[in-house]
Amino acid sequence: MIIYNVTTNIHESVHDQWLKWMQEKHIPEVLATQKFSSARIVRVLVEEEMGGITYSVQYITDSKATLERYYLEDAPKLRQEALELFADKMLSFRTELELISEH
Repeated sequence: MIIYNVTTNIHESVHDQWLKWMQEKHIPEVLATQKFSSARIVRVLVEEEMGGITYSVQYITDSKATLERYYLEDAPKLRQEALELFADKMLSFRTELELISEH
């Protein structure tokens, strides 16, 4: 199992709009690609020096190959909308994680 993790720091001035957009539009659109089996959004409980509120969105997929297909077929369009809506009010970075075991 691969976890595609997107960590985003969002400025307080657009926080509510961004969170609603993520929950009602963006995450459902990512899941609609059928390349992920589930997703969760969690708040990072660390205060950043730069301010803002930080979230981690974790998308679960079956393989690195499926994630690569997402990057090629879907990610550019889905990322573009976020940039158009929130531009300089958000900062994101992405991490790929491989699940080794659960206990």
